[in-house]
Amino acid sequence: MVIWFIGLSGAGKTTLSNLLYDKLKVKLANLVLLDGDVLRNVFGNDADHTVEGRRKNAERLSNLSKFLSDQGIHVIAAVLSIFPEWQDWNRDNISDYIEIYVKASMDVLRKRDKKSLYEPAFKGEIKNVVGVDIPFPEPKFSDLIIDNNLEKFDFSDIINQILSLNTIHETIR
Repeated sequence: MVIWFIGLSGAGKTTLSNLLYDKLKVKLANLVLLDGDVLRNVFGNDADHTVEGRRKNAERLSNLSKFLSDQGIHVIAAVLSIFPEWQDWNRDNISDYIEIYVKASMDVLRKRDKKSLYEPAFKGEIKNVVGVDIPFPEPKFSDLIIDNNLEKFDFSDIINQILSLNTIHETIR
């Protein structure tokens, strides 16, 4: 099973994937968490933030997720995922692939902006920011869309919603 979180920077992918990982790890010893930013570091930061660098990282994440899944290891991935063709590839090539789109408005993302990406990008001070000068195509076939526009301190309702998805529910039963 591969649970693929998609969303812009600041939408809540990492927060939700970490919470879900903590919840599932007690039942699934063979579970790993892959974060797009962390994976970049693992591979020596040789994929920059240009569209081509992002494509290279997306391909790595998809192939690694499939490789692990084929070995019976469950994967939670938190990824910007701006390439519909790789989302399609995941769906076609990874058994028990679950796609979760964490959606938040640009106004909310700009307020959350922990990485200080959006304001400098809108001012033209930095480039290659998804949602500003790199388009973010919303995923068309997500299994679950989470509206994460409100400030929350308790995500248990969202985690329970994710856990109720059939594939996850059947896997942890």
